[in-house]
Amino acid sequence: MKNLVILGGGYGGMRILHRLLPNHLPEDVQITLIDRNPYHCLKTEYYALAAGTISDQHVRVSFPEHQRLHHTYGEVVSIDLERKEVVMKDKEPIKYDDIVIGLGCDDKFHNIPGADEFTYSIQTIDESRQTYQTLNNLTADSTVAIVGGGLSGVELASELRMSRKDLNIKLFDRGKHILSSFPEKVSSYIENWFREHNVDVINGATITKVDENAIYNHDDPVQVDAVVWTAGIQPNKVVRDLQVGKDPQGRIILTPQHFIPEHEDAFVVGDCASLPHAPSAQLAELQAEQVVQILQKKWKGEPLPESLPPIKLKGVFGSLGKKEGFGLLGDRPLMGRVPRMIKSGILWMYKYHNG
Repeated sequence: MKNLVILGGGYGGMRILHRLLPNHLPEDVQITLIDRNPYHCLKTEYYALAAGTISDQHVRVSFPEHQRLHHTYGEVVSIDLERKEVVMKDKEPIKYDDIVIGLGCDDKFHNIPGADEFTYSIQTIDESRQTYQTLNNLTADSTVAIVGGGLSGVELASELRMSRKDLNIKLFDRGKHILSSFPEKVSSYIENWFREHNVDVINGATITKVDENAIYNHDDPVQVDAVVWTAGIQPNKVVRDLQVGKDPQGRIILTPQHFIPEHEDAFVVGDCASLPHAPSAQLAELQAEQVVQILQKKWKGEPLPESLPPIKLKGVFGSLGKKEGFGLLGDRPLMGRVPRMIKSGILWMYKYHNG
């Protein structure tokens, strides 16, 4: 029996499971899913979990069940590509015939002193829970600094404002406008929303140091009661430790068929894969679709295609509280109620089809 190991039950791993199960997994193949948690986590909603506007249960989806799907829950220590095994903490190594590496990402602190030690995160469900506890326990008029004006920082700042109108919220961003990857029209709309809702946006920020009760912008201290870091990501440490080709962001360089060169049994999806798009849940799912096609051809003994169609993203949407939002549908910018409704609909459909 061949063993397909799926390392990480994130968006890419879940899409592979749902494409293979229940009827498209060859009789001589079993799947071993390895994850820290006994459920799939909706990472795109961690900002709301941290802000306290949704419950923990809202971001959990059960993994599928199948007689040839086996679950292993625990911490991955390393991947041995030569011996074709996954080394686990306090468990026996797990052998594989094929592996899909989808371990996600960690915060990237850019070597800023104190950033790792004195900031909170929304990268994992455990970290998001801890961030919620900290923010929830702050007294009135406390100051929260959010570092990073990308999608995560914007959504966290707006959701926290809806949850805690008594807090002073400061959003620090390096760019001239927040959400620099979006059209300036969208960035201006969001910045105006923040002005109307008393969220202080500090553009052109350069964080040089973080202390227990202060954040330093251009070396000038700003007194704060909590700092949440949303200023960049890097691949999971297990992937960072792999001795394979990486791009400047530390993501693994792949063949057109999404496997590691010289290791055609090792595929990489999601945040750890070097792709021509910024990491996202949608990208991980679309990439996983192509990985399934390659696996099925490989299991049938068919030749692999020399190339695959370029991945085309349909759009990206973000929320400003529960009633307003923003996004791109193709190249078309959207603002107001419509993108918020679209995002809510996408989330409902995802949970309906995967839950």
